[in-house]
Amino acid sequence: MKNLFEAATAEEMKGRLAQLRQDSPAVWGRMTAAQMVEHCARGVEWAVGDTVPPKGPLPLRVLGRVIKPLALGNEKPFGRNSPTAPVLVVQDEPEMAAVRGRLVGLIDRFVTGGATGCTKFPHTFFGKLTPDEWAVLMYKHMDHHLRQFGV
Repeated sequence: MKNLFEAATAEEMKGRLAQLRQDSPAVWGRMTAAQMVEHCARGVEWAVGDTVPPKGPLPLRVLGRVIKPLALGNEKPFGRNSPTAPVLVVQDEPEMAAVRGRLVGLIDRFVTGGATGCTKFPHTFFGKLTPDEWAVLMYKHMDHHLRQFGV
């Protein structure tokens, strides 16, 4: 299964990110391309420990623990229009080059840091994750959103 600890997978993600333009149209959803890149950067900030994921409501945390093996235990991509944590919603319109550069830097830090550089804090929805689960989640999350913009 692909994960973001793999250098080749990280290069694939960065290559797909390079194809995005500020005006790239979404295949589904309401985010712009730049908002999506910022959204993904905020997720990787959780994974590298720059930001502590907020504790989600108890019913969602229970549901997340049930869904975790279904979401992270296979190659199947995430479905369209999945809900997200409110703190990951981007309201403004960032500048594409700046947020893309930030996300590429975060991807590089995640790969270089490996398992020891991964956060120990639980995910808002899925709860406690191993570093390998974080790596799968980061790949699947970015893949989901890159597919959202056709790249």
